[in-house]
Amino acid sequence: MASVPRRADAAQNRARIVECARALVVRPGELKLNEVAKAAGVGQGTLYRHFPTRDDLLIEVYRADVEALVAAAPELLAEQPPLEALHSWLRRVAEYARVKRGVFAAVTASVRTDLAGHSVGSIAEAITLLLDAAKAQRVARPDVDARDVVLLLGSLMKIDDDEWDTRAGHLIEIILAGLRS
Repeated sequence: MASVPRRADAAQNRARIVECARALVVRPGELKLNEVAKAAGVGQGTLYRHFPTRDDLLIEVYRADVEALVAAAPELLAEQPPLEALHSWLRRVAEYARVKRGVFAAVTASVRTDLAGHSVGSIAEAITLLLDAAKAQRVARPDVDARDVVLLLGSLMKIDDDEWDTRAGHLIEIILAGLRS
């Protein structure tokens, strides 16, 4: 059975809810659904119609971030030289990591495992696309692969909230320097 398309206003409400949850999940403390509904300008009934549980909402926030991150790789390559595209993409990864950390802190262990398993392959494919383009122009080390980059990016998950603004960008620059040929 085919799914019924959402009405435009319902789709807009859903998108606003996800975006507001994304903005709120990076703040210290527990994500409260009533705060998300208020920030999105919808009632709690509307929020719960789209996302029956907090985990459902956080899963969607995470999924949307992964999709946007993966989609950005070929777009950046079309607009920028490979090393610049990789740099721009890695800066996006830093923001993704901040949201990921907030989502992972708020969901159950089983949901964390499912989310991590869902994203690793597609993110590795995006990294491979960017690395291969940079390697073809001989501006990236030939001995680096996507798994190396994923492991390096894992360091972003260990940054304390109070250090995020100063450390995340710095770590991205260090990672990029290590990727250059």
